[in-house]
Amino acid sequence: MTYRPTVRGRRLAREIRRLREEQKLTLQEVADRLDWSRATISRLETGQTRPKPGDIADILDLYGVPSPERDSLITLARQAGQRGWWTAYQDVFAGSYVALEDEASHIRTWDPQLIHGLLQTEQYARQVITAGRLLPNQEDIERRISARKHRQGLLTRENAPQLHVVFDEGVLRRPIGGPGVMRAQLEALIEAADRPTITIQVLPYSAQEHAGLDGRFTILSYPDPADPDIAYVEGTMGDVYLESAEAIAKHRDRFDRIEAAALSTEESAHLIAEAARSSP
Repeated sequence: MTYRPTVRGRRLAREIRRLREEQKLTLQEVADRLDWSRATISRLETGQTRPKPGDIADILDLYGVPSPERDSLITLARQAGQRGWWTAYQDVFAGSYVALEDEASHIRTWDPQLIHGLLQTEQYARQVITAGRLLPNQEDIERRISARKHRQGLLTRENAPQLHVVFDEGVLRRPIGGPGVMRAQLEALIEAADRPTITIQVLPYSAQEHAGLDGRFTILSYPDPADPDIAYVEGTMGDVYLESAEAIAKHRDRFDRIEAAALSTEESAHLIAEAARSSP
């Protein structure tokens, strides 16, 4: 089973790399001292393999890491190795995004084409998945619908993240699934916007050129300062995860510009309601 690193897994990987660099050891030198392969050390430091607490303990002992730091990192390894609900849908979720989204405290997202997956109704999602994924049979479609429902449970948790969604006005106007499906989706958006943890804005046609023309993206933020923001860019040829300070700052600025150009939450709610009423 392919390992999809969680936020804790990524934090652990950064820490063990930092500790090695502080000791001024190369990957090969660590591998030789532990009688492991260089590739094993590299995969642990890049979050490409599930960390075993015993292996992490051996590395920490080699680096001479004392408690309580040693204990906390071994605990982190145990947490990073835990399987989340999404592991039951490895056939659906190809990358790490859902695992990273699941631990976020703040999600900011821009989409010029679709309602965000966390806010899609079942019928809207079914039409999007059927048309966009080109899946061979109904069973595959239903499998993805089930996975999306589980993912949406994130918004009803006691510690639900803040979700800030901005999408283009064209998203309201394209009747995906037909008028009935679209009207129900728009009504669901109006209801979702009443939740204190959800902010919905619409970028109107009148905005003309804007900072979101390069396409959709998401910024994930976390409650622990040790976990830096992650910018996620989804594409048909693969997903990109951006973590450098420069890339994150660029995407924060891009989102801020899109947010500023969008209608206020009140104006957006009125526009969504108007689109729902005008849907046959």
